[in-house]
Amino acid sequence: MTTSLDDAMTILRPWIGRVRVIEDDIALPMVRRVASMLDRDPDSFKAGMALPAHWFSMFFVDIARQSELREDGHAKGGVVLPPIPMPRRMGAGRRLQLMGGLRIGQPALRKSEVVDIVPKSGRSGNIFVLTLRNTIEQGGQVLAVDEFDAIYREATPPGQKTTATVPASAPAGHAWQDTVLLSETLVFRYSAITWNAHRIHYDADYARGVEGYEHTVHNGGLTMQLMIDAALKRAPTPLRGLTARLTYPLWVGDPLTIRGADAKDGRMKVWAADKAGHLCGEMDLELA
Repeated sequence: MTTSLDDAMTILRPWIGRVRVIEDDIALPMVRRVASMLDRDPDSFKAGMALPAHWFSMFFVDIARQSELREDGHAKGGVVLPPIPMPRRMGAGRRLQLMGGLRIGQPALRKSEVVDIVPKSGRSGNIFVLTLRNTIEQGGQVLAVDEFDAIYREATPPGQKTTATVPASAPAGHAWQDTVLLSETLVFRYSAITWNAHRIHYDADYARGVEGYEHTVHNGGLTMQLMIDAALKRAPTPLRGLTARLTYPLWVGDPLTIRGADAKDGRMKVWAADKAGHLCGEMDLELA
């Protein structure tokens, strides 16, 4: 580990184990906005109904004041998340357990714990891996435990392209597939619902000129949402858990192809590919 990473860890290590609590009333108007964004009939959702279990991820948003935002649109370090001294943050892996769905109009909370912060050095430079665990509770019951990893990278030098993972080809064999257009309006509505102001999702000049991406970047949380929704249309029983990994970036305006295998022995594999056939995400679903 380099000296700079060592120095950073003296500040970051006390954050490990910290817990924040975020409250939400799962309001009917917000539920109907989520439904319409996902092309579901908003009027079919009524007060007191149970939501699809995996929808919790679009509630309990982190709220920072406008003066607390960085240039990239994220909250400044230490406001919501640990002050990791690297500006570029991307989602990576996820491990989810589901016990039930939130009910509309009933108070609920999310307990967000910093599980670990790990510094690493490699060919592409220094990174930090932040692991968070979100526990969702309503009516005194735990409904979900969602653990995920975020990778923090150093800034891209001006005029250079971002260091990207070498793409792998998506698997060829599949039992079913869906194609979804990652339109500007879809990504905008998802960012609004989740209160995500990260500029790489809507500001093409910033995404290219500052962070070195080809174009505006599709939101990884929405990728996972679409993958789960596609799989559950074919699943014979409810979702009880999953492991997931995002592997390659997707660009706003491009099509996303979601493919999967048939359910077998309570398990189901799902993967996603971009327009060039690169593997962009993969999931293993556990069914009831």
